[in-house]
Amino acid sequence: MSDLVPRSAGAAPAPADGDNRYKAVQTKLHKLGAALDDATLELEGLRRSMQSNASRSEDAARDIEAAELDAKFVEVTNLVSVALGGAAVEVRKMHGTAQETADLAHEAKRTHSKLYGALDDIRSNRREKTPRPAFFDR
Repeated sequence: MSDLVPRSAGAAPAPADGDNRYKAVQTKLHKLGAALDDATLELEGLRRSMQSNASRSEDAARDIEAAELDAKFVEVTNLVSVALGGAAVEVRKMHGTAQETADLAHEAKRTHSKLYGALDDIRSNRREKTPRPAFFDR
C-alpha cells in the first residue's frame, strides 16, 4: 500500500489573492517553494516504490512461468511490470519539473527580496505614511 495521502481539494500552499505587499509576496513565494520541495521528496518516494513494484512484478511473472501456470497470467503480470516501469519514468520526469519549479520559486524570492527588500525596510520603519507604489504614476 502507498503511504501517500491525497491533499484536500483546493488546498493551495498560499492563497492567490490580491495582496501584493512585500512581506505577503515573500511569504507566498516561501510557501510555494517549500510545497514544491515537499512534492519532490514525495515524488522521489513514489518513483522508488513504483520501480520496486515493477521489479517485484517481473520476478512474480518469472515465478508464474516457472510454475507452468497459464501463459495469460505471465503475460498480464509482465504487462503490470512494464506499466509500473513506464509510470516510474514519467514520475521521474515530473520530479525533475517540480525540482526545477522549486528552484525557480526560491530564485524569485531572492530576486524579489533584492529588488524590494530595502524599499520595504524604509517604508516599514517610517512613522509617516508613505504613498502606495504607483501613486506618482497617475
